[in-house]
Amino acid sequence: MGLAPMPDTRSEEKNHLLSPLPTEPAASIRTSDNQLFCCKSIDKLISDSEEPERRLKKTLGPVSLTALGIGAVIGAGIFTVIGTAIAGQKFDTSSILNAPLLDYMIRHSATLGRPGAGPALALSLVLVAIVCGFTALCYAELASMIPIAGSAYTYTYATMGELIAWIIGWDLILEYAVSNMAVSVGFSAHLVATFDWLGWHPPLRWISPAYLPGGLTDINGKVLYAPGLHFGFDVPAFLIVMLLTVVLVRGIRESAEANNTMVILKISAILAFVIAGSHFVNPGNWHPFAPEGWSGILTGGSIIFFTYIGFDSVSTAAEEAKNPQRDLPIGIIATLIVCTLLYISVAIVLSGIVPWHSMMDDAAPVANSLKMLVARTSSNSLRWIELGVLFGAMMGMISSLLVFQLGQARVWFSMSRDGLLPKLFGRVHPRFRTPSTATWIAGFVVGIPSGILDIGTLSDLSNIGTLFAFALVSIGVIILRYRDPGRHRGFRAPGGIAAPVLSVLFCVLLMSGLPILTWLRFFAWLAIGLTIYFLYSRHHSEFAKKSSAKNALSS
Repeated sequence: MGLAPMPDTRSEEKNHLLSPLPTEPAASIRTSDNQLFCCKSIDKLISDSEEPERRLKKTLGPVSLTALGIGAVIGAGIFTVIGTAIAGQKFDTSSILNAPLLDYMIRHSATLGRPGAGPALALSLVLVAIVCGFTALCYAELASMIPIAGSAYTYTYATMGELIAWIIGWDLILEYAVSNMAVSVGFSAHLVATFDWLGWHPPLRWISPAYLPGGLTDINGKVLYAPGLHFGFDVPAFLIVMLLTVVLVRGIRESAEANNTMVILKISAILAFVIAGSHFVNPGNWHPFAPEGWSGILTGGSIIFFTYIGFDSVSTAAEEAKNPQRDLPIGIIATLIVCTLLYISVAIVLSGIVPWHSMMDDAAPVANSLKMLVARTSSNSLRWIELGVLFGAMMGMISSLLVFQLGQARVWFSMSRDGLLPKLFGRVHPRFRTPSTATWIAGFVVGIPSGILDIGTLSDLSNIGTLFAFALVSIGVIILRYRDPGRHRGFRAPGGIAAPVLSVLFCVLLMSGLPILTWLRFFAWLAIGLTIYFLYSRHHSEFAKKSSAKNALSS
């Protein structure tokens, strides 16, 4: 499982354009009839990334890569989603669509809500850590072999072919975009809470989304907006996305340095909450430990899982790593260890401070639990800790937005380079050497809906996309173990194929804890993506162009 020095792969197969499956001659190209299953040569992927007009600036070391991962994983999840994972969710009417898939398969009945993990969320997080541990080993192996921007998309293109690569790329677009819409809205909510702490109350219409499906009430229950549309725009949510877009366009080193600072601040805020809150823990709140049984434990893990897409975000920056074969595995595995310890600590303390069921529909459980302690104890020091946690939460969400926007733009950049998206997305800024056009488009795609919509209900959709991507990456490791066993691996997951096989099985298990409606939405998104692929991408990809040229020569 050791790390090895980075080999020089640029001279290998420099002119080998496309790599078909091993049943065909090495230099051949698949016909257009078999285009769906054509795989790109790993050496070709690496050589493409070294072309001067497409080359990205290499400035990231293991510390910056680890900080990028922590910046993505420790964000909205630990400050907001952790509450709904503990308490679950209730609905006014019974519905089969809202029932977790596995729960419905066992009980064959509708549900009035999603079960919460209760204090047993700590156990859910252990399960998530096990899944992520196996997946992290798979990511580390592929990232050390294929140090190219695009992460899961690039890995599947090299192992499973063009169609699966498009599906996972389309899936990643959904993950990053929906996650960042939710995170930016969460940032706005915490910023408004900070304004409230300072005694400043901006006009409501400019700090709340235009569409509020559940309406809006104050802490006393007074209705501020009825459910539906109203005249307004969430300005803080929009502005934070656009400000980070400017940072990302200017350069990866500047982005990484800003992220490193925010990671330090938010970890400090989390540790302050854990240390201060541990003095007010009531062990009685931990009983019953698992109020909803294994159904709640599994569903709680499924809900919180989307934040762990940070692994994918680390690998999207592969082309900008100084020594990717050594540094990427370090960054991925270190991210898992640090984030798991922080999540479990917060879950234990939070569920000990307040009863688990009191966090139902609480969008800021960490901050609100401190607010409750301040009201109960009149402690001035706790009040300042509350402000520190609010500030740390905002830093956490900013760094998550930064890393996810970075990852999203680089997935689009990679897909454009392969012809699956228009070349517009593949333009590199002549001075900053960043995918500037893709970054600006990603900024507006996320920023505008963040000001208009309440995206919280779509977090499940991001979860299923993350688990799906992780499963495909793990399958890619198995395929390359058999297809290309002799290729140098800067890192090899131990235990043969045990890690990737267990990763796939656990990902499927957690996916089964998501609601049936989430599965239906996911399939609908994939259907839209397949339509785009067959109408545009299939005819503009690199394989299509080479096949057309070959057919023209033969005729």
